[in-house]
Amino acid sequence: MRIKSVQAWWVRIPIEVAKQHRSDFGQVTTFDAAILRIETDDGLVGWGEGKNAAGSAGSYGALVHMLNHEIAPQLIGRDPADIGIIWEMLYNGVRHHTAAHAGHAMPQLARRGMSVAAISAVDIALWDILGKSLGQPVWRLLGGRKVERMQAYASGGWAAADTIGEQLKSYIARGGFKALKMRVGAMDGAPHISAARVRAAREAIGPDVDLMVDAHGTYTVAEAKRFISLTADLDLAWFEEPVIADDKPGMAEVRASGSTPIATGESEATRYAFRDLAVLKSADIFQPDPAFCGGISEAVRIGTIASAFNLRFAPHLWAGAPCFFAGLHVCAASPSSFIVEYSLGANPMIHDLVEETVEAKDGMIAIPEKPGLGFTVSERFLEAHALRI
Repeated sequence: MRIKSVQAWWVRIPIEVAKQHRSDFGQVTTFDAAILRIETDDGLVGWGEGKNAAGSAGSYGALVHMLNHEIAPQLIGRDPADIGIIWEMLYNGVRHHTAAHAGHAMPQLARRGMSVAAISAVDIALWDILGKSLGQPVWRLLGGRKVERMQAYASGGWAAADTIGEQLKSYIARGGFKALKMRVGAMDGAPHISAARVRAAREAIGPDVDLMVDAHGTYTVAEAKRFISLTADLDLAWFEEPVIADDKPGMAEVRASGSTPIATGESEATRYAFRDLAVLKSADIFQPDPAFCGGISEAVRIGTIASAFNLRFAPHLWAGAPCFFAGLHVCAASPSSFIVEYSLGANPMIHDLVEETVEAKDGMIAIPEKPGLGFTVSERFLEAHALRI
């Protein structure tokens, strides 16, 4: 079995006005992603996804060009089962043979960002192909499935203080969720405004529902510490991305300032960044995004680091179907996973891109059973929303 073709698209799906929301990323009017299709010479197709924008809307022209014109030629004719070898080849670049013989990484200069986003897309697609070729779901190839369904948390929460309770309770009614996440930070301005919204949310949902908050890395260290002080009595399950990913010592300072667990990682790439988070004691919960951190292969390694440091693992899955399903399989096999993200903002990149119905019931998400990642892309829908670049 050899790789016959590689094709990536910038897929942009409009979000109807009634389903749009506003956050620190502005008014979200589209859902964008780089979607990758790899086909083998015996007709198997694997789907991947790469991301270079934290929000659902972003510009993907450069990443798609990289996949189609720089990455694709390196993949044609290769055995798609050589997932780890291909990962290291793309990561180490022209020195990959030297690195392989030396037994340590010698990465190319552009070893983060878009380069790893491209590797992520390839890696996810190759795992999809491997599972399909063996007639097995990916979680079985990763070591097995610890549960048939995993707890999910509803991810949304942009409303003002006077309506946030109603918004979050609507999530509970929709999917039976026992854990909810709301946004805070720069979208509100000062920390006390976000804290007031969180207090209103806790009063509305009561003490028995887990409540998480996400600042998208928009606070300074001082602001994040003040927010923790203002919400110390609200029993938050976690405080996500309190400060920018590039300030790991600052994040450690925020973590040490209170008892609220710190979650982070959606803006991080590769095991090396998560090693630093662990060593610096910057986080309690790792949140790698499979479409940005290095794919399924790297997410598994990151989960192992979490386990070794007695931390927990909850991937960032505000994403399209390939990334979301990849995260489900990784969580199913990871000893340190405990919950999965389920976006309650408009997400046509999951619900309209694939033929399967993806939904939460009783606050739980079923782990896919079908071979590969377990979804079927509607290629007609993809072609209708692929930008011509």
